[in-house]
Amino acid sequence: MWQEQTNAYGASPSYFPQSQEPLQFYGQNQDYYPSSRTSFDGPQVQGSMSQQPPAYSGSMQVAGPWYTAFGTGGFEGEPPLLEELGINFSHIRDKSLTVLNPLSRVDEHIMDDADLAGPAFYCFCFGISLLLSGKSNFNYIYGVALFGSASLYALLNLMSEQGIDAYRVASVLGYCLLPMVGVGAISVISSLDGKFGYLLSSISILWCTYAASGIFVVCLKMSEQRLLVAYPIGLLYGCFALLSVFNGTP
Repeated sequence: MWQEQTNAYGASPSYFPQSQEPLQFYGQNQDYYPSSRTSFDGPQVQGSMSQQPPAYSGSMQVAGPWYTAFGTGGFEGEPPLLEELGINFSHIRDKSLTVLNPLSRVDEHIMDDADLAGPAFYCFCFGISLLLSGKSNFNYIYGVALFGSASLYALLNLMSEQGIDAYRVASVLGYCLLPMVGVGAISVISSLDGKFGYLLSSISILWCTYAASGIFVVCLKMSEQRLLVAYPIGLLYGCFALLSVFNGTP
């Protein structure tokens, strides 16, 4: 109800509403305030106004075990580290067995997945075997390999209609160096500067040449030109054989 009141200075009467119930202040009755509030732009925010965010625990949540960062498999969904680097042990084994058994049938898709991990390893082993026999010929080995791969890349692309890239040429020549690695290992325990060494070197040259020319002929479909392909390849492996027999350092 409305009552007429007069202020203490004798002013004109004014009307003040008189509430039937006492006003509720914050802290006296928490139920007066709603348990939810609505922002002007966003959706309704649930919870009490006095609710505090959860305290920071001081630790971070890591996806997966801690040791996955140090393994070769990486995190979930990522390829293995060796696969990213282009190292596939099963392919290296298959190509090495093809070289060691040159009389077997060569798969025409053997070089679809070419790599340089195996050839680089065999060149390194060949250099180490010569080093143990007192012949430090690393510069000669990598120099002859680079020059020979570039020369055969140009020659094969001129002779074949399909063509081949330099990466596959270097891969085939590197894998077919495997018999020469065995000759280098024998040179550690026995001198090859003699009849035995000459015979062994000749056999290794024929072995490497036959294996490499067989792979190139099958991949490039040059069965009628095998002798023309084998001749420059034989010259290349003959240089490696000379490094095994004689001392290449001045």
